[in-house]
Formats: sequence, C-alpha cells, structure tokens
Amino acid sequence: MRTSLSLPIFVCEFMTNFLIGYLPVVILFGIALVLSLLFLLVPAVIAPKDPDFEKVSTYECGFNAFDDSRMKFDVRFYLVAILFIIFDIEVAFLFPYAVSLESMTWGAWLIVMIFLAELAAGLAYAWKIGALDWE
Repeated sequence: MRTSLSLPIFVCEFMTNFLIGYLPVVILFGIALVLSLLFLLVPAVIAPKDPDFEKVSTYECGFNAFDDSRMKFDVRFYLVAILFIIFDIEVAFLFPYAVSLESMTWGAWLIVMIFLAELAAGLAYAWKIGALDWE
C-alpha cells in the first residue's frame, strides 16, 4: 500500500541536497555581512570625535576650495589626468598576455615586447617634455 508521504519526502530530500550546494555561498554572504557591519561600527566606536576645521574642510585635487565653478585650472592638471588614463588603459591590455604567458609563442612574446617598448617610449617622451612635472 502506498502512502501519500513518499512524494513529498523525495522532493524534500532532493531540495535539501540541491540547496546544500549553495551553502558556501550563503556562508560567504554571511561573513561579508558581518565584516561589513564590523567595519562600519568599530570606527564609529573607537575613532576620535574631535574634528578640527582643517580636517573637515573640502580638499580636491591639490587645489583649495573655491566659490566659482568656472575658475580656470592649469592645463598640466588635465595633462597628468589624461596621461594617467592612457597608461592605465594600456597596462590593462597586458593582463590577458600575463594570464596566457605559458602558452605564448615567441612571436606573440615579441609583439608584447614591442608594445611595452612603445609604452616606454611614450612615457619617456612625456617625461622629456615635462608633462609629468607638476610645477
């Protein structure tokens, strides 16, 4: 004689086995939540609570705070920012080569070295014309 409980027990066991696979993810989220709350609460408890005017004043990009948003900036600030973005993007192109370095042929290695030489030449040129000097 069959009971009506056999199907729900099978489904319950299947779901339990299925959900056990997600247990590490749940544990990771729990640890992340606990650490996040810990990182927010501990500084609020142990940090000094005596801010002075200099500490709470606005400071951006090496310039003092100003009232007019249309104030002219030195072009060297923009030049350094653009150079940073260019070199940062070029360095990001090196990550795929670094990951596949073991399977790379000598021809591919030579192409990467040419790319690095061009990058070094660009940096040397920017350095020579004084683009990296702040003053």
